Amino acid sequence: MNCFKVYLILLSVVFSLPLVSHSQELPPVLTFSPKDYQADNQNWSITQGFNNYIYIANNIGLLEYDGEHWNQYPSPNQSILRSVFFHDQKIYTGSYREFGFWEKQQSGKLKYHSLSEDSIDFIGADEQFWNIEHLDNWIIFQSLDNIYTYHIKNKSLKKITIDGSITKIYKVGGDLYFQIVDKGLFKLEEGEPALVSDHDVFKNNAIINLYTYPTDVLVQTDTKGIYTLEKEPKKWPSSSNEIDDFTVYTSLQSKNDGIVLGTISEGVVFLNPNGTIQKQITEKETLFNNTVLSVFEDKDANVWLGLDNGINCVNVNSPISVFNDDNGVLGTIYASLVFEEKLFIGTNQGLFHRQLNNPKADFKFVEGSKGQVWTLREANGYLLCGHNNGSFIFSEDEFRQISDLLGTWCFKTIPEQPDLLLQGNYNGLSVLKKTNEGWVFRNRLDNFDLSSKFVEFSSSNEILIDHEYKGVYRLLVNSSFTEVDTVYQIKKLDKGLYSSLVKFKDTIYYAQKKGVWRFDSKQNEFLKDDFLSRLYSENVYTSGKLSTTSGEIGLWSFNKNSIDFTLQGKINNSFRLASIPITSDIRGAMVGYENINHIGDNRYLLGLTQGYVVIDYEKFLDSNINESLHLTSVKYWQTGKEASVLDLGTSHELKNKTNNIHFNFSVPYFEKYFISEYQYRLKGFIEEWSSWDEKHEVAYNNLPFGDYEFQVRARIGERYQTETKSYKFTINRPFVFSNIMLLVYLILLTLLFFIIHKVYQRYYKKQKLELQYQANREIELKQLESQQEIMQVKNDQLKQDIESKSRELAASTMSLIKKNEFLGIIKDQLQQSKPLSPNAKKVIKIIDKNINNTDDWKMFEEAFNNSDKDFLKTMKSKHPSLTPNDLRLCAYLRLNLSSKEIAPLFNISTKSVEVKRYRLRKKMDLPREIGLTDYILEI
Repeated sequence: MNCFKVYLILLSVVFSLPLVSHSQELPPVLTFSPKDYQADNQNWSITQGFNNYIYIANNIGLLEYDGEHWNQYPSPNQSILRSVFFHDQKIYTGSYREFGFWEKQQSGKLKYHSLSEDSIDFIGADEQFWNIEHLDNWIIFQSLDNIYTYHIKNKSLKKITIDGSITKIYKVGGDLYFQIVDKGLFKLEEGEPALVSDHDVFKNNAIINLYTYPTDVLVQTDTKGIYTLEKEPKKWPSSSNEIDDFTVYTSLQSKNDGIVLGTISEGVVFLNPNGTIQKQITEKETLFNNTVLSVFEDKDANVWLGLDNGINCVNVNSPISVFNDDNGVLGTIYASLVFEEKLFIGTNQGLFHRQLNNPKADFKFVEGSKGQVWTLREANGYLLCGHNNGSFIFSEDEFRQISDLLGTWCFKTIPEQPDLLLQGNYNGLSVLKKTNEGWVFRNRLDNFDLSSKFVEFSSSNEILIDHEYKGVYRLLVNSSFTEVDTVYQIKKLDKGLYSSLVKFKDTIYYAQKKGVWRFDSKQNEFLKDDFLSRLYSENVYTSGKLSTTSGEIGLWSFNKNSIDFTLQGKINNSFRLASIPITSDIRGAMVGYENINHIGDNRYLLGLTQGYVVIDYEKFLDSNINESLHLTSVKYWQTGKEASVLDLGTSHELKNKTNNIHFNFSVPYFEKYFISEYQYRLKGFIEEWSSWDEKHEVAYNNLPFGDYEFQVRARIGERYQTETKSYKFTINRPFVFSNIMLLVYLILLTLLFFIIHKVYQRYYKKQKLELQYQANREIELKQLESQQEIMQVKNDQLKQDIESKSRELAASTMSLIKKNEFLGIIKDQLQQSKPLSPNAKKVIKIIDKNINNTDDWKMFEEAFNNSDKDFLKTMKSKHPSLTPNDLRLCAYLRLNLSSKEIAPLFNISTKSVEVKRYRLRKKMDLPREIGLTDYILEI
């Protein structure tokens, strides 16, 4: 029963304690899980090698980190890689019964060379090489049983047999020390072990490391702290035993003479040069695992930790320190303020404070402040707190409410009335008044009830207010600050989410996505400020929140890639822009509620959703970035096939089918908050530079043949930009466009031209012949036409001649007929006179002779043949039986003479002519329906 009461009392005490945070401000820590580096959990040794890349001995092999991505090289004999050491462009490694070195090839890949392969017979059956050191011209490989020395110049290998078990080797100055278990501390002298001290401290405790100080050599033990290396060792530092509780597995002496202890189960511990604990980082804060197997300091003083599970890199010299609130004790930070040598922070869970100059001190919760804190303000020796529940005042550890108007966004001093403060509330404006007892609520301003998150005075009675969803308003207030007389909405300004209104150097600025505007009190309007508008661009915009601080830095803005700010000029009141390359993803601030505060010297506190960061601006300016940009690999491949690696030192010609190429590049800069950005282009394909991006690789597919030059450059913020790195390559023409084929094409083309020429020559020759033929034909036709015309003329002439002859024949025939008729009449008259006288008979006889004169017929026949050539021959050939008289009758019928007209010609009667005609038809064998005259005329 008593025990139960004691338990209840203890429980009540615990729950009555104020809520506190046990975190501390620590340097940024990069974390890499086994999933990130794609290897085993344990990491035994670390070094910095080629191009300042980090190399780590992992369970499954050698890891390489170039600042952007990890490469893995399997252990030469598939055993755990225990040690790694860089010297003279070689990475030396040791594993189970194997040690050797790696060299970088032109392709950027590493190639392993074994040093132990030829001497495997004198290596112990179970030896593993845990440490490697360099001493003069020797590389020292240490196992738990022996020491092996490799001479760099003559390539000789020597084994130093040790009588006992060795824990580690330690290089101090020009000497190599080691501990033999249960025997003490030794060092190598002329290639043999020499005892340094067999004091019980060094015999009975595992020695982890040795450190050199101006007057002492210090010996680090695993569980008993640090001792001086003297005949009678003394505890160091003599006034402290605070590290005796740690079990140290590995350690190093840093460049600033501090000491870094890697412990088992208690993370990493940093000691000042005087031996006191400066900070401890465990899994509770940011480490991935609490057991540290290896510690290494790189050239930028970053401390790398090889863990039992994962890898961490502590940015010891970073200008940024981090307060992590992973447990959510504090919550999201919305405001901070230094008041009475204490750091106050207002969060969504209330108000907290701790001693400013003691970063290890815990934050204490201010009783009565539970809830959302929006703003903090010091006024006349009092701390004012704008809270979701109203306004509160803090003084002499007392926190009390002075206004119950919900939601106090801000406090603003009223011009020319220092005893009055204007409050911006959820539902308008109100006034606080200073009294002898502090600040008290006076009144609320009438006639305006919009949320007043951003409030600034443009004159003694004129107020500007920004409402994210409604825009910017200009209020005219009466002199007693009891009511708003006039409300103007400034409609020319675009409304914007996460916009803000702030006064800087007596000028009011309004900021949103499209830029920054300043208020011109003479014109009562906002004008675009081209200079400050450079703080914003739509592609990197995240928040329009502007914050002001005291000190050299005055105005802050926050975008996707950086935190930007103004710097006061040294000579005049002008200012310039600068930036810190902390991206929005890394800083993790509440968008639209970003807050930053000057907390002393050059240190600025930025509130985040899980804690805060402190930026040491002077340290940021003093930090140098000298890292070079490197092409880490260039790969090429044919579509559908495996990729191959190209040498980085020379340009290459690629076959046309292997026209896909991939570039990896990096800057080996290992700062968590300062991210490297890259810009690249492929000349010959895309001449324009890409936009700045964190992407550290790019691939181009199906490139056409031609000459190319890949160019890349990097930047880390605006302070540092690398020189351009380039790589030239050529994609050859396909075989169909190769030189041989082009020659073939030229020959074929020439041949084709020759053939075309010949074809055209023949064509034109043929066409010429055809034209000539056509011309000749046309000439012939014209000649023929001329001949026809001549013939026509001749025919016409002949026709005329024929007609003339026909007329003559007809005339002669008619004359003959007339003559015969006349003779017939005379004959008839003579015969009528009876008796006939002899003379009459003579005359009749003469008449008969003239009528039947054959000469007349011959003359007629000749004339007839001239007029109708070959008619008589034709008739004779067609009708061979015709007699000359028949032909004579046909001739008369051809002349279309009637029987009456024909009778005189034959000196017969008309009836006799009809008989002759009948007989002629018979001889011709003409049908009845064909007329004799018609038949003869048609022939």
